[in-house]
Amino acid sequence: MYAIVETGGKQYKVQTGETFKVELLSANLGEIIKLPVLLVSDEGKVITGNDLSGKYAEAEVVFHGKSRKIDIFTYKAKKNVRRRKGHRQPYTELKINKIVL
Repeated sequence: MYAIVETGGKQYKVQTGETFKVELLSANLGEIIKLPVLLVSDEGKVITGNDLSGKYAEAEVVFHGKSRKIDIFTYKAKKNVRRRKGHRQPYTELKINKIVL
């Protein structure tokens, strides 16, 4: 059984017991959060739409961190203009405890 959940403006395919990374959430470590379910598939049977109103997936906050550094380098040819920046995107790692139907 798997579900499609939404958080941070993105959708993720999840299963019970699975861990995955999402955009940074303002939740403490160990806290249980509820993610809205958009679609559920169970043994080939697909449930969507109004049948899922009020349904959710329980996820536990496992870790907060930053991803790998991305180097950004811009320049203008023949002008001696160079700019180097970096960015590390913060994330929250979640573990799906159960999908409540």
